[in-house]
Amino acid sequence: MPETPSTTRQLHSLVATEGELLLSIGQVDTPRPGPREVLVRVEAAPVNPSDLGLLLAMADLSRAVADETADEPTVRAPIPAAVMPVLGARVGQAMPVGNEGAGVVVAAGESPEAQALLGRTVGFLGGATYAEYCLASPRMCLPLPEGTDPVDGASAFVNPLTALGMVETMRREGHTGLVHTAAASNLGQMLNRICLADGVPLVNLVRRPEQAALLRDQGAAHVCDSSEPTFEADLVTALRDTGATLAFDAIGGGRIAGQILNAMEAALVPADAPYSRYGSDVHKQVYVYGALDPRPIELRRRFGFAWSVGGWLLTPFLARTSTEDLLRMRQRVADELTTTFASHYTDQISLREALDVETLQRCARQSTGQKFLLRPQR
Repeated sequence: MPETPSTTRQLHSLVATEGELLLSIGQVDTPRPGPREVLVRVEAAPVNPSDLGLLLAMADLSRAVADETADEPTVRAPIPAAVMPVLGARVGQAMPVGNEGAGVVVAAGESPEAQALLGRTVGFLGGATYAEYCLASPRMCLPLPEGTDPVDGASAFVNPLTALGMVETMRREGHTGLVHTAAASNLGQMLNRICLADGVPLVNLVRRPEQAALLRDQGAAHVCDSSEPTFEADLVTALRDTGATLAFDAIGGGRIAGQILNAMEAALVPADAPYSRYGSDVHKQVYVYGALDPRPIELRRRFGFAWSVGGWLLTPFLARTSTEDLLRMRQRVADELTTTFASHYTDQISLREALDVETLQRCARQSTGQKFLLRPQR
């Protein structure tokens, strides 16, 4: 293997005590792998919504200012005073960013599982992938088929395992169908393909007609557009047809979680059912796994007492998943990397380009159909 450099460039996000976000590219010592670690030369890393939360710290990017007079650019943006208490634990820390990526393993610890990956191209979960080099655990590496472009493996972890995790959660908790918001996203399209292949009833919720058309063109049977005046009635019909009682919500704030629960209740209770002040006894569950809408969750309760709203994250799910099940899911991702789990990117950017103010503002909008890919080696 070629010798690795002694230092590496790494993107940092810092919250200053005076209520300001500072984004910069730092030069740090290239990490050395421990016995059960590998060092990956990062070739590609996606910009996911989960990355943006750490990267941007809810700063006001409309007032962001770039300084490109130094060797590496920096960006400053004010953070609203109301947000600062939430960020207290990270004030003053230059935090690395990036949950996943793909690249070549250039160094490995002495454990057999680490050595087995030396020289392989892998997709991996790392925690600091917006860098030229990054450490990873072999357990969190997915060896890619020989000749795979790292771009194809860059999003091989978060979205694929999240989509598979949703179906696994449905089965573990005794549900028989799913509801998914922001369904036209890369993740939503993956989930639709999984459900079509596995025969899982899926209700896709979108916010625009063109998103509905995109999913229908991909074979989705149940698509409800929240911009349509018939949305709530359409949702009840789709839930009645599918029997779905579990929802995964990427939006988080506003009325959508309550609308889903109310529609589930309406789908479960026949119009001629006798009155019950407690509602149906079928449990209805909404898991919030994103925060596209930062407003509070609004519940206008017409769904009885058999319900829950909670949080769902990939990392705790994986921690509760057996090694056998994790290997099974990872193998499916590897086998279907360019089909079921294909991701599409509208922009590929370097580390330096990632600190362009206009690019950051476009990333922050999190528009469906737009996805950025970071190429640290450029």
